Amino acid sequence: MHSTTSRIYLASASPRRRELLKQINVSFETLLLRTRQERCDVDETPQAGENPAEYVVRLALAKARAGEAARDMRHLPRHPVLAADTTVTFDGHILGKPENAHAAEAMLMSLSGRTHTVHTAVALILDGRLEHRLCSSEVQFKDLSTDEVRRYVKTGEPHDKAGAYAIQGKAAAFISNLNGSYSGVMGLPLFETAELLQRFQVPV
Repeated sequence: MHSTTSRIYLASASPRRRELLKQINVSFETLLLRTRQERCDVDETPQAGENPAEYVVRLALAKARAGEAARDMRHLPRHPVLAADTTVTFDGHILGKPENAHAAEAMLMSLSGRTHTVHTAVALILDGRLEHRLCSSEVQFKDLSTDEVRRYVKTGEPHDKAGAYAIQGKAAAFISNLNGSYSGVMGLPLFETAELLQRFQVPV
């Protein structure tokens, strides 16, 4: 068992994940995997035969390991490293981040009136001990008009978002039903995250 630590590193540049950690009063520092001096990259290419849940768990674990490597490379104090990855899946296919506005519109129209799944995996590593949790949620969109989708895409919110939408933003008005975790869809499931942190003696 590890001694209590009051601080962790968050291996993510996501402002949403930072906001969620603050919500549960976790003391953390952001640990970027890419700096001007070095890059601790993670290959995000899906592997053959890998289902979406396996994919998101693999990436969260890989990002946690990369974060620990970056921490040690930079000679930082040995606090635990937290990492997460989120993927949106529809009809068994992974929906990544849209490449442009046209791709965002097409993605959102495909989700219109349908239910899709959001998987978020969270991983925590310290001194070779690596644990993870997976959170899966079902999100149902109302029927969207072409005009609604175009106006939403013009806000710029779908940019850099898996599935081309942000549940905490204007797209909240599109969601008719959520079965699962709001924070998980947002990018960091707080129940599972708190459970992991407590297992590593991090106060929540």
